[in-house]
Amino acid sequence: MRKGIYLVLITAVISGLSIFFNKFALEALGKNAYQYTTLKNIIPAVLLSFLILTPFIFPKLKKLNKGQWLKLFLIGLIGGSVPFLLFFKGMSLTSAVGAAFIHKTLFIWVAILAWPLLKEKLGKIQLLALLILVGSTFIFGGFKYFSWGYAHSLILAATVLWAVESIIAKIILRDLDYLLVAWGRMFFGSLILIGFLVFTKNTGGLLTIDLSQFLWLGLVGLFLTGYVISWYSALQKLPVTVVSSFLVLASPLTTLLNNLFITHQFPSKDILGLATVLVALILLWQFKPIKKYEFNTKSI
Repeated sequence: MRKGIYLVLITAVISGLSIFFNKFALEALGKNAYQYTTLKNIIPAVLLSFLILTPFIFPKLKKLNKGQWLKLFLIGLIGGSVPFLLFFKGMSLTSAVGAAFIHKTLFIWVAILAWPLLKEKLGKIQLLALLILVGSTFIFGGFKYFSWGYAHSLILAATVLWAVESIIAKIILRDLDYLLVAWGRMFFGSLILIGFLVFTKNTGGLLTIDLSQFLWLGLVGLFLTGYVISWYSALQKLPVTVVSSFLVLASPLTTLLNNLFITHQFPSKDILGLATVLVALILLWQFKPIKKYEFNTKSI
């Protein structure tokens, strides 16, 4: 269990850094949100393709049946393409902090779906931690997002789709290696994104990138590669509600980076918000699996 928690903590750090730097990368590339998303996602698709072609993973790829290939394509559609289009279009219209806040409500939607679909039982300590996390999201400025806009709706739609993906991935990870699932998400997702650009006739100037833009693209692409690998690895070891809850740590990290490098201010509410997140995560750290669950996905 501890290894899974360490993995999801790594995922949360990568996510917090990624959301912050993606805003700058999007502006630096000068591409529209759809082109940017496609270029960024191709990088982990290529890196993961090289990884699964190694002698350690490729034999598992050759053993996939038609149903498993279909599941990987579904992950690519629901997790690796459509929500990225929605999220980065929304991010291009709002702040990185705003995007991070909405994205980090992921644990709420996952918890709602996991109980009826995966039968994940929440103990009293875990429920308390989730309630504290809900409070922390609003401490970080959530109430101002009651002034809702088009950008927020796009990001929320992406977040709900990623919650659905998390449930589907948890089921698929019962019998597939997490690296194969990560590859399916990014590979098929990238193909769908390229198809979207072609279909919408949005390929003009797609590959006109200078060195500095390429470096930005490489940075966010590496972030995404690390994120998807650590995320699926943790998801294979822990209940999806626990994994998504720890991911909330990314939001205060994005806020902290924004305070350090953008606003140069440290509001007391941000310090309070970070404290509440840490309290919730400490409670989740103490979470013990129900005996019959044993974190064995075969029993889900």
